[in-house]
Amino acid sequence: MLSRRNFLAASLAAPALAAQSRLKIGVMDGVLKASGRPESVALAKSMGCEGLQVTLGRPKDGETLPLEDKELQASFVAESKKHSLPLVATYLDVLHVNCLKSDPLARKWVRKGIEITRDLRAGILMTVFFGKCSVTNRQELEYVAGVFKELAPEAESAGVILGFENLLNAEDNARAMDRVGSRAFQIYYDVGNATNLVGVDAPSEIRRLGRDRICQFHFKDQGYLGEGKVDFAAVLKACSDIGFSGYANLETSSPSGSMDNDLKRNLAYLRGLMK
Repeated sequence: MLSRRNFLAASLAAPALAAQSRLKIGVMDGVLKASGRPESVALAKSMGCEGLQVTLGRPKDGETLPLEDKELQASFVAESKKHSLPLVATYLDVLHVNCLKSDPLARKWVRKGIEITRDLRAGILMTVFFGKCSVTNRQELEYVAGVFKELAPEAESAGVILGFENLLNAEDNARAMDRVGSRAFQIYYDVGNATNLVGVDAPSEIRRLGRDRICQFHFKDQGYLGEGKVDFAAVLKACSDIGFSGYANLETSSPSGSMDNDLKRNLAYLRGLMK
């Protein structure tokens, strides 16, 4: 247990740590209309982003994910080094087709995703649970957590975090993390989904989960950032309060039809708030 002196010292240090934290803004390659393509790295850099999330793609042969191609992986790594832009996460989009909650094939894709994420040096594999694949009740949550508990040791050995992106509230996400019980399993928190689909207060949930439960964020809203329901000033304050220093990747739309202009507009809005 902490002594009273150490407890007070830690309490006083906490605001300083939060003030020193720095959220970095990345982007999904799909936002750049370049899913799974190495040229997305240079494009993200030119837009002013600080990292890239890479889409792993869906198998055309039923067996192989596009990013299993070693030459394609090498191209991504080379582009990342050339442009000094890190690959900060991957996106296992095939889980929209094969649901981890019900389809045994999904385990295979997660295992492949772990290997690809390791080889890309991206660190975080985002797994998705939406639409028909959403976790909708306690039984499904327990089952999914059990699958992640089985897969977590493989992810941990590979130096990869399994990011759990879903339509659950903070309480259920915390329950899943407690069930899995591994540092290789964390929450991938989407503030747009939390606000617009789940109907919860994202800043409060961010504080409830805390820095050690959230591996990364998605930032989006309905339309341009700052013009929808998501209070991004409050979201950024919550990220600072918990001392989060990782990435928030943009998953934004392009209302005007001009990807360049709309992405720059959203970035400018966020950077203005961050100043």
